[in-house]
Amino acid sequence: MTGERVDVLRLGYRLGRDPRITTHLALVGRALGADRFLLAGDKDPKMFENLDSVANRFGGGMDCEHIKNPMGWLRRFVEEDAGDGMPGVAVHLTMYGEPFREAIPRIRRDRPMVIVVGGAKVPGDVYKYSQYNIAVGNQPHSEVAALALFLDAWYGEAGSNRSFDDARLIIEPSATGKSVRDLDREEEE
Repeated sequence: MTGERVDVLRLGYRLGRDPRITTHLALVGRALGADRFLLAGDKDPKMFENLDSVANRFGGGMDCEHIKNPMGWLRRFVEEDAGDGMPGVAVHLTMYGEPFREAIPRIRRDRPMVIVVGGAKVPGDVYKYSQYNIAVGNQPHSEVAALALFLDAWYGEAGSNRSFDDARLIIEPSATGKSVRDLDREEEE
């Protein structure tokens, strides 16, 4: 597993239309290894509150931030400063890209990375600024599926088997039903 920061940048968020899919992008990012979720488009404090609520119950908080000028932010990230004074790596998930399993071995792991997930209309500059335009398939598909497949391939088993020390609710795998430990209740008993 890489020690560098992994961000997810969601472009073109529309408050009245995209909350569910965008929330799922953030949840997949959190569960499979991303450190930050960056939202470009409409502001949505309620979404960030919901994500905080999940983190409070299941652990593994993820920094969330609204980005006003995503193309300026992305350009600075890849050309100037990814947060440590050095440029970062941008991976754009697009059905028009090269196969992700072929691209992953070439992606630098020693720099912070942003995974760019488009919205309704992706600006052409995203293709220009991203060092990698990659696809999990070259047919129309879900952004959530693309992010999940990419992160699973990026981190391997370490991503999908994550646990969070600060969890209050812990799901215990079961082949026959639901099993959830509630640590707050156990402390009361």
